[in-house]
Amino acid sequence: MGNGVGNGIALGPVFHIIGILLTILGLGMLVPALADAAVGNSDWTAFVGSSAATLAVSGGMVLATSSKEHARFTVKQHFLLTTLSWCVLATFGALPFMISAAHLSFTDAYYEAMSGLSTTGGTVIVGLDDAPPGVLLWRSLLNWFGGVGIIVMAIAVLPILRVGGMQLFRTESSDKGDKPFATVQDTAGAIAMIYLALTILSAVAYHLAGMTWFDAINHAMASIATGGFSTKDASLGWFDSHAVLWVATFSMISGALPLTWYIRLLRGQRNAPVFGDSQVNALLAILLVAGVAMTLWAFAVVGLPFRDALSHSAVNVTSIITGTGFVSTDYSTWGSFAVVAFFFFYFIGGCTGSTAGSIKVFRWQVLALSMLNQMQRMLKPNRVLVPLYQGKVLDEDVVGSVINLAFAFMAAFGILSLLVAAMGVDYLSAASAVASALANAGPGLGPVVGPSGTMAPLPDAAKWVLSFAMLLGRLEVFTVLVLILPSFWRD
Repeated sequence: MGNGVGNGIALGPVFHIIGILLTILGLGMLVPALADAAVGNSDWTAFVGSSAATLAVSGGMVLATSSKEHARFTVKQHFLLTTLSWCVLATFGALPFMISAAHLSFTDAYYEAMSGLSTTGGTVIVGLDDAPPGVLLWRSLLNWFGGVGIIVMAIAVLPILRVGGMQLFRTESSDKGDKPFATVQDTAGAIAMIYLALTILSAVAYHLAGMTWFDAINHAMASIATGGFSTKDASLGWFDSHAVLWVATFSMISGALPLTWYIRLLRGQRNAPVFGDSQVNALLAILLVAGVAMTLWAFAVVGLPFRDALSHSAVNVTSIITGTGFVSTDYSTWGSFAVVAFFFFYFIGGCTGSTAGSIKVFRWQVLALSMLNQMQRMLKPNRVLVPLYQGKVLDEDVVGSVINLAFAFMAAFGILSLLVAAMGVDYLSAASAVASALANAGPGLGPVVGPSGTMAPLPDAAKWVLSFAMLLGRLEVFTVLVLILPSFWRD
């Protein structure tokens, strides 16, 4: 491996960590191989071959960079590592889709892998009902790894190499530096245990609701990761069960809450808000209001029976707001109100420090406080006003960074939507597909890419744009865009 790019960035440490992450991914490929072998499906060879190729490359990367100096891991290296690792992992994660029974092209396979790792949930695969278990399990594992698994493992490894794991975690997960433990290792271990426990509880609940264990495990991984990959073309609608819809609703909500919130809850920390956590309460309030409004619309206007209106509204509203991507029915046929509402739901998101994507509730709260503060200044220009969040003063840097992120997010949405539309895609499909990709929220709207469709009909060029949009959304826009600055590559 080269020692650096230009004069400023040593690549050895970056490729060393990527090699470790690839090793985890390669070992993960053996799980669907075992699933296929257990039912006598020949696809197990595709996963073993993909695993061997991935482990060969990862082993070479680790060995080739093992003698590099890792103690001086710079901020630029962190940015490069975060973005490059997602691109490389998606590339190797695409291998099983290409050589297994799915037989996807590289473009489609890369889109599917990026959708899984970014926990978006959009798909180009048709025929999931009859797909071999290995392919289905690999999609769910990509969701699960992408949610937090690989990142937590990286946090546990990085301190050993003295490269500051918490900084990488904050860059990827949008956590506000909420560390319930003194060391990165302890925090990573606690988060991993919480994540695993939530997945197990969700799987048990799905099984009790009527799913087979295989479907329950797959949907649990996708729910807690807010990833949205299902084992069925019709997603949750295939099961035709109100119990399944409500299990999915609560599972998605649990994945959209900050992972450290559960740690504080279990430890009973008195110096940290638990039930008084502002963004948690705000998310629950948004879900409640939006769910009630959509239920009333589906019942009074669309004409669904009240029980159906309630269940379908709850699960689909929760799915899009938390950026999961499950669907239970084609809500884009519910009329203009529903289409517009679901379009705006893309931009809300879950809590910071969770597996959810989009702008996120905390940032919307900061923007609202900043706007209110500005209006108060207009009424009393000479009064010194300081925005408060949970009784604490909001730092101007925090407010500024939130405003910049929101602007960059919306600018990216506008530019990428125009780009996809220029490829011949209709406006609703282009705008909703880009919005769902940036928000990591799964399906778009309309008959082509909506809840009853897939991204398969889109041109290959559009799929690459959407893959880039998923990367932008998952890594909070600036983490990726900073790499295009000429100054990034100079001292």
